[in-house]
This record gives sequence, C-alpha cells and structure tokens, in this order.
Amino acid sequence: MSQEIRIIFMGTPEFAVPSLNMLLDNSYNVVGVITQPDKPQGRKKILMPTPVKEAAEKRGIPVLQPTRLRQPEAVAQVAKLRPDLIVTAAYGQILPKAVLDLPRFGCLNVHGSLLPRYRGGAPIQRAIINGETITGVTLMYMAEGLDTGDMISRVEVAIEPEDTSGTIFEKLSTAGAKLLHDELPKLLAGQSARTPQNEEEATYAPNLSRDDERIPWNDSAQQIYNRIRGLVPFSGAFTMWEDNVFKVWAAEQPSINNDVNSPNPPVPGTVLQLNARGIEVQTGNGTLWLTQVQPAGKKVMEAGTFARGGQMKPGVVLG
Repeated sequence: MSQEIRIIFMGTPEFAVPSLNMLLDNSYNVVGVITQPDKPQGRKKILMPTPVKEAAEKRGIPVLQPTRLRQPEAVAQVAKLRPDLIVTAAYGQILPKAVLDLPRFGCLNVHGSLLPRYRGGAPIQRAIINGETITGVTLMYMAEGLDTGDMISRVEVAIEPEDTSGTIFEKLSTAGAKLLHDELPKLLAGQSARTPQNEEEATYAPNLSRDDERIPWNDSAQQIYNRIRGLVPFSGAFTMWEDNVFKVWAAEQPSINNDVNSPNPPVPGTVLQLNARGIEVQTGNGTLWLTQVQPAGKKVMEAGTFARGGQMKPGVVLG
C-alpha cells in the first residue's frame, strides 16, 4: 500500500533530512519535495541549496522551491503532484488551507517539541534557553493555526546539561524519523490515535531575534550558560567589548557554589580574571567562565588563547 500512496515531503534544514530518508529507505512513494529557496551564504553570497534539497536530488526526487507557498501558482504546482499525504518537518512556511485540503490522508508535521508546549519556529533553541531538561518530538496533523493540530504521538528526549541546540537538533531529528516510521503504517491503515491539544497548556517559541542573542549579564550564571548553549551552533550569543561585537560560543557549566554572590559583587559583566581556563565574568548571580569566544573580525578561538593575547584586562565591563 505504501508504494501506492503519493507523498509530498516538505522540509528545509538538516533536521528534516532523516525523516525524508526514512520515507525513501522504506519504499514510500515520494513524488516530490518542497523546500525553501536557495539562500546566499558567506562573504561571496554564493547561493547554497537547503540540506533537504541536496538529499532529495541525490535520490532523484523532483524538488520545488516556491518563494511563498500561498501564491496560487505554488498551490497549483502542489495540486499537480496529486498528493495523498503531505509530510512536513521544519519546512519554514505555514501551509495555506488550499494545500492542507489537498491530500486525503491529511498533512502531518514532525515538530521538535512536546506539544502543546513550544509551538512556533524555534522550539529547540527556546527550550534550552529556558533551562528545560526534557524535550521531544510530536507527530501531529497540521491545521490552519500555528502548530495547533491534533497530536498522533509524542516521544520524549532528555536535554543533558552539556547539550546545545546543535546536539538536540540531531537527537530530535533521529527521534522524529523513528516516530514517523512507527506511526505512518498505522495512520495509513486508519488505526492511529488523534488527540486534540490542550490550549490551556500551550506556550510559544517564536523565531529568535537579535535581542535574544545578546547576553544579559544581570541574569544568573546558569541562565546565561543556557542562553549560550541554546544559540550554538547557529547565531551564537554576543556581548559588546570596546564598542564591538564579542561573540561567546561556549562556557563552563556553572557550579552550585558559583550561584551565590559575595556581599558586594562587582557590576554584572565585569571581567574578573583571564587565564588558561578562559575568561571569568561576573553575572547577576554567580560568575561564568567563558571558554570559546570570537572577537570582532576574528575566527572562533579558545578563550584561554584569547586571554594570552592580553588585549582584554580584568576590570573591564562587557555589554
């Protein structure tokens, strides 16, 4: 039966690739892939294909890249493929009703959170920034609202203290592909569950802004540590030093003892010391050791290496 069902897959980043590969490896009839347009990258602004486009072309699957899926011509292209089922994973655009209504088996989404918590475009980053210790993947039916459709199944994944958005993306992409693998046969046979979301429990995870990337030194050491790892390996966190952006790519997990301040602590953001261990900075509660940094115009380097250069001195206030 799986070979008879015409499936369109929609996805864009690396997160979606395992789900696409699962469908192809299990002989599902993927008649087309829809992904975001190629984007210019690097200083030379070279157009680069999305990871999903690369994966699809390697397997000989036709690829469509509409700028806006809501445009009538884009809807017509989707309809021409006569999908029985649409599967999405981090596609990056909201599907219009005209597309949602096309497939007889509906539209599924592999979403990187335990819905109804963390609806939106940045569930993984927001969960880590907020200090969550558990996340997961939800396989759901898509509806017109933002991640509001009925749930089919969920799987939990632990967020370890050293995890970053990058490592959790990898864990959830693998978990999502397995969840799709386990649930899709039941769905096509009419045997899958369909659970409405509890709107009272809904929280949102909007896409990250520049302000989200700025380190608020008045926060506690643990909160700042969570923010830094929540922004790796994508944008990275940053502060200001000598009127220039100073990026922070890694820090030591704060110890319990670091969460208690002395009676008269320095101003948050004050550099306390620089040595082979890195850069120790005062926060609103405790101190934080920065271990990987990127000064303006430089490459990412170990903070201990940067400290040896002597450009930054104890007592300077970051931010």
